[in-house]
Amino acid sequence: MNPIASMVSPAFAAFVERAWEITVAGGNAMWAIWFVAFLMCALGANVWIGMTGSGLRRRSQRTIERWVADPSRASGAVGRLVRDAVGTRSRDAASLTFAEHKADALEPFDRQLKIMKLCVGVAPLLGLFGTVTGMLATFAALASGSGGEQTMGDIAKGISEALITTEAGLVVALPGLFFHYYLSRKLRGYQNFIDDAERVCLKGMRAAA
Repeated sequence: MNPIASMVSPAFAAFVERAWEITVAGGNAMWAIWFVAFLMCALGANVWIGMTGSGLRRRSQRTIERWVADPSRASGAVGRLVRDAVGTRSRDAASLTFAEHKADALEPFDRQLKIMKLCVGVAPLLGLFGTVTGMLATFAALASGSGGEQTMGDIAKGISEALITTEAGLVVALPGLFFHYYLSRKLRGYQNFIDDAERVCLKGMRAAA
């Protein structure tokens, strides 16, 4: 038997079991929180992988100026964009080329980040919803119980639900907030770089005209 598998499998099984126990103890609100967490992570991972693999590596202004002067030397995704823009022979058409690139390559990331930001905001609200339902269950147990062991169990269950959902909402929202901030800055950096490349390209085309 693989010794690594023998070490990982019990730990993973224990993790899954513990996650299931927490989910059951947290009540129905936990399922909504897990769904929001999954959607947020999926969107963030997709944006990060997409931007990392897009080939939009930043280049210096001097490099772009050389590409504008000699498009045959352009390389990479940005180089192809500059070459296509210069090949239009028109500043208006070149601007349209850059605009189309931003619409096709960058705006989908922006839309996904907006949904991700919504998930970050919704997660603690779902936790608060679970807190309210847990406290309602607690008060219902206090009002209808006779003070016996079953009543104390119902009270503990309601308090547990309230605390677990509150914590789960914050645990999902806080990492998501930082991840969203990182991805937003990365996307803004790409957008600013493309805007700068467009200005350099149009300036070079005007000088060559």
